[in-house]
Amino acid sequence: MSSGGDLSASLTLRRGAMARVGLDRVALVEAVAELGSITAAAARLGISYRGAWEAIQALNNLFDGPLIEASPGGKAGGAAVVTARGRQVVTAFRRVQIEIDAAMAKLQGHLADAPAHDLFWSLGMRTSARNALRGVIAHISGGEINSEVTLRLGDGVDITAIVTKRSVEELQLAPGKAAIALIKSSFVILAKGEGVRTSARNQIAGTVSSREDGAVNSEIGVDIGGGKTLTAAITLESAKALAIAVGEPITALIKAPHVILAVE
Repeated sequence: MSSGGDLSASLTLRRGAMARVGLDRVALVEAVAELGSITAAAARLGISYRGAWEAIQALNNLFDGPLIEASPGGKAGGAAVVTARGRQVVTAFRRVQIEIDAAMAKLQGHLADAPAHDLFWSLGMRTSARNALRGVIAHISGGEINSEVTLRLGDGVDITAIVTKRSVEELQLAPGKAAIALIKSSFVILAKGEGVRTSARNQIAGTVSSREDGAVNSEIGVDIGGGKTLTAAITLESAKALAIAVGEPITALIKAPHVILAVE
C-alpha cells in the first residue's frame, strides 16, 4: 500500500517451497546489470554483500538457468553479469507488475465510494493477538502522559484503550479515524450474573457463541453484536465453575491498558 493511501500490490513468485522472487530481488538483478558488481549493487540497495549473494544464489536455484553469473572477488568486487535468462525474467516481471498496478488502479476506481484501503489492509494484517476488532475512534480524553481512547465497534459497543500521549501523536489518532483494537484472548475475563462490579474499564455484554475445551484451558467465543466476536482463553476449571454454555449471556471484562490500537 502506498503512503498516499492508494491501493497497490506487488508480484511475488514462488516455486514449491523454494525461495521467492519479489520486487526487492528483481531490483537486485537490475542493479547488478547496471553496475556489473554484486558489491556495488548491494551498497546501492542498502543490503550486505552476504545478503545479496544469498539472494542471487536463491534466484539461480529457483530458475532453470542462472540469472546472474559472478566471478570470484567477494567483497573486493568480482565481476557479475546478468544472463539472457536473467534479463528475460526481469522484463517479464516488470510487465506483469505494470498490469497489476493497472488492475489495482481500476479496482480503486470501482471502489471510490467505499473504504477500499481499509478493506485490503484488514485482509492483509497479521497479528498474534487472538482478537482484532475494527472500529472508529469516537472520543479521546487527553492527559499529560496517557490518553483514553474510545473505539466504537458499532451497535453501541465501545472499547476503551489507555495509550501514551506520544502514541496518540505518532499514530495520529483522532475522532472519526478507523483503528483496530488488538486484545490477547488471555486478557479477556468472563463474568456471569447481574450486577457485576469490577475495576475493568471495558464491560461488554454478550452471548456465548462457542466453547472448546482442552486439557487445561477452554476457548470461549462471545458474540458482542454487530457481527463481532471476542475470544477468551480461560482455564477449564473456570469454565466448569461458571457453567459456561453456548447461548447463555455473559460479560467480557477487559482492562483498558490491555487494549492495543493499530492504524494504517
